[in-house]
Amino acid sequence: MVAVSPDPRLVGFMGAGRMAEAIAQGLIRAGKVEAQHVLASAPTDRNLCHFRALGFQTTHSNQEVLQRCSLVIFATKPQVLPAVLEEVAPMVTAEHILVSVAAGVSLSTLEELLPPKTRVLWVSPNLPCVVQGGAMVMARGLHAGSYREQGKELAGGLWAYEEEPEAYLDIHTALSDSGVAFVCTFSEALAEGAIKMGMPSSLAHRIAAQTLLGTAKMLQWEGQHPAQLRTDVLTLARTTAYGLHALEQGGLRAAAMSAVEAATYWAKELSKK
Repeated sequence: MVAVSPDPRLVGFMGAGRMAEAIAQGLIRAGKVEAQHVLASAPTDRNLCHFRALGFQTTHSNQEVLQRCSLVIFATKPQVLPAVLEEVAPMVTAEHILVSVAAGVSLSTLEELLPPKTRVLWVSPNLPCVVQGGAMVMARGLHAGSYREQGKELAGGLWAYEEEPEAYLDIHTALSDSGVAFVCTFSEALAEGAIKMGMPSSLAHRIAAQTLLGTAKMLQWEGQHPAQLRTDVLTLARTTAYGLHALEQGGLRAAAMSAVEAATYWAKELSKK
């Protein structure tokens, strides 16, 4: 393979699964990168065929991604990432900024498997970044240095961006990444309640989704605590009190808390393997 300098316009992905696609699509929709400047690698064509259909460049060579891209996002499964890092480590240079989105793989593990002074970021995003509505927490490695502002610029438009201690990333994985599935389960349940009472299915699901969207916007824009907004709704509609009573009887609050706790523990277990 002929040596070439990385192209600063290219964003590389190792792994071509759902999260890689969501981030790439979000970057494009936010105007951060053009489709032809995304290069993704994977061992087979199973996912790469879809990437090519979206206008992305693809390869079966992880080393090619390192050779051609200065910014590389590792979006492999956590159990696969150590082997991928060992494979590409000899090609990592001071020009590279390496971003891992793998749950449970700590910064210390990343830095141990890569050359000294490699610039490493550990990022915990979630799938809504594909519609520029994601939530992201980022932790910097020891040598990431001034990449903070560049990271914020890259994230802008894709997700709400927070730089926090590394210890929060496993919790964020449970709250926000897994939380998308938790919220979808609640949305589905809301709609099914309306269907049970006679509303058409498609209408019920549209209204449930819009209710969640509108509620989230009020919480963000007005900076209210959820309890305050809930109280405001209670004063407007007495029917809400009966519904909330049913939710408490069903253990919704405890179940949601337990879901985040269980997902956090599992994320922490991944880091031990």
